[in-house]
Amino acid sequence: MAFGQYNLKDEASKPERLTAGHRMCAGCGSTIGVRAILRALNPEDRAVITSATSCLEVSSCNYPYTSWEDSFIHTAFENAAATTSGVAAAYDALKKKGKLDETYKFITFGGDGGTYDIGFQSLSGAMERGTDMVYVCYDNEAYMNTGIQRSSSTPLYADTTTSAIGTHSDGKVQNKKDLTKIMAAHHIPYVAQTTYLSNFKDIHQKARTAIYTEGPAFINVLAPCPRGWRYKEDALMDITKAAVETCVWPLFEVVEGEWILNYEPKKKLPVEEYLKLQGRFKHLFKPGNEHLIAQIQDGVDARWEELKQLCQVV
Repeated sequence: MAFGQYNLKDEASKPERLTAGHRMCAGCGSTIGVRAILRALNPEDRAVITSATSCLEVSSCNYPYTSWEDSFIHTAFENAAATTSGVAAAYDALKKKGKLDETYKFITFGGDGGTYDIGFQSLSGAMERGTDMVYVCYDNEAYMNTGIQRSSSTPLYADTTTSAIGTHSDGKVQNKKDLTKIMAAHHIPYVAQTTYLSNFKDIHQKARTAIYTEGPAFINVLAPCPRGWRYKEDALMDITKAAVETCVWPLFEVVEGEWILNYEPKKKLPVEEYLKLQGRFKHLFKPGNEHLIAQIQDGVDARWEELKQLCQVV
C-alpha cells in the first residue's frame, strides 16, 4: 500500500504523542518503538491507545500523571486487544449515529508477556473478528516488568531468572515462539516484523501502512531491554542492527497474504556478532559451549531459508 513519497525528516518533525517525563529506563527499546509508531499518525487524526500491563504502562501513566497525548486505557495483561476491540465497536456505533465527527485510530501496545503468552487468546480473537485496529508487540523477550522471567518469546539458551544458568542448566531450553508467522496465519490484511536501525525508515513505513490499512494489523517490534539483556544503554542500536544483519530478526511484511522480504544482508553475519553484545548469552562463550552457539546458528539458518522461500527470494 503506497502513501506517497516518504520523507524521514518530515516524519521526525511531527509533534511527540508520547512525551518526555516517563520513567522508562535509559537505553530501553520500547519507548523508541512507541514514538516511531505514533509518528505515523496524521497530525489531524486522534488515537485511542490501549496498553497491557507492562513496563511501558507502569512507567508512562502513574496517576495522576501521564506521558500520553492521546486517550489512554490501561488494561490487564490478558485483555488489551479485547478492550480495543470493544472501544472500536463503540466508536463505529457513535459514528453511525452522527455523534462523532473526528477520525480516531485504535492502537494497542503490549510486551511479549502480554502478547505471546497471557494476552494471546484476546489478540487472536480481535484479529479473527476483523477489528479495525493495530496491535503492536514490543518484544523484549522476557517478563521484564516482574523480574526478568522467561516467556515463550525468550530465545534458546538465554539466561533469565526462571531459566537461570547453573551446573545443570544452559539457560532456556525451548525455542522462541514465532508469533509473527502465527499472526500471518490469521489471514489479516497486514502483518509486519521490524525494529529500529540508524534511519528508522522501516518501522515508520510499516507503522503507517498498519494504521491506515482497513481492518486488523499486527506489528512485532524487537525492543531490547538493558536490564534483562544486560547491555550498556548506548548499545541499543548496535544490538538491533546485529539482530537484522545476522538474520536473527529479519525484516519482512505480509500484505494481503503476500510475503515480502524488506531487507537481505549483503553478507549475513554469524550469530556470535549478535549474542556477544548481550550479557544474557555470556555463558555461551565459555570453552565447551561451542555446540550451543552452533545449535542457535542452525536454527537461525533454517528459519531464514524458510522465510526466503515464503517471500520467493532466490
